[in-house]
Amino acid sequence: MIPVEPAGRDLLAGKVVVVTAAAGTGIGSAVARRCLEEGARVVVSDRHARRLGEVHEKLAAAHPDRVCALPCDVTDEREVQALIAGAVARWGRIDVMMNNAGLGGTTPVPEMADEDWARVLDVTLTGTFRCTRAALRQLIAQGGGGSVVNNASVLGWRAQAGQAHYAAAKAGVMAFTRCAALDVAQHGIRVNAVAPSLAMHPFLAKVTSEELLADLAAREALGRAAQPWEVATVMVFLASDYASYLTGEVVSVSSQHP
Repeated sequence: MIPVEPAGRDLLAGKVVVVTAAAGTGIGSAVARRCLEEGARVVVSDRHARRLGEVHEKLAAAHPDRVCALPCDVTDEREVQALIAGAVARWGRIDVMMNNAGLGGTTPVPEMADEDWARVLDVTLTGTFRCTRAALRQLIAQGGGGSVVNNASVLGWRAQAGQAHYAAAKAGVMAFTRCAALDVAQHGIRVNAVAPSLAMHPFLAKVTSEELLADLAAREALGRAAQPWEVATVMVFLASDYASYLTGEVVSVSSQHP
């Protein structure tokens, strides 16, 4: 049975949150919506301008004065810098960076081209680095404080056929998160990550076979995939003051058993 999503409790009231990969119906858009419901002012971003506009329109209908949209391709350093600068121009500061951008695909290693490997790592790992670096520079310039929450995956710990590039990138996000946390702890900035297992949304259903999805769901102790909002609530917790003593942590959002 899928639980009912809890009501917002103003966990991010007064905070400015930047959310990447917020278009579509996955975790990114769920995070953006959840941050708004928790009282934040939110900058939603994505490389897909049309879908970003659709998400922004939907969010703005419910929260007209607390959300704006800025396009950004996380593989382009200039666009990443412009995203943070645009957020500051709109809201005067940032407090939280939510990194959701990631790229997958299924290709066995013997068949994997250099281009396949490089593209997945550039979006998923290096994109997270670029956005984190830009956010940390801004947070330090503001005098410190704030947090970064990265979206990793249980595949950073576990193996799955055809996912070598994605798993390597997500393992990299985990290691990067732990090291970045130490680099900025002196500034009172926290850096954490979530590692979801299986979060169901329409796009995933389009690109993944029903057989594989059923198999992955069967491995979960709860017998089902997570809803995107169930991952988003954990990301909100990590960004909030309730997690004030957590940094360098990777929190598994999974009921998967070995």
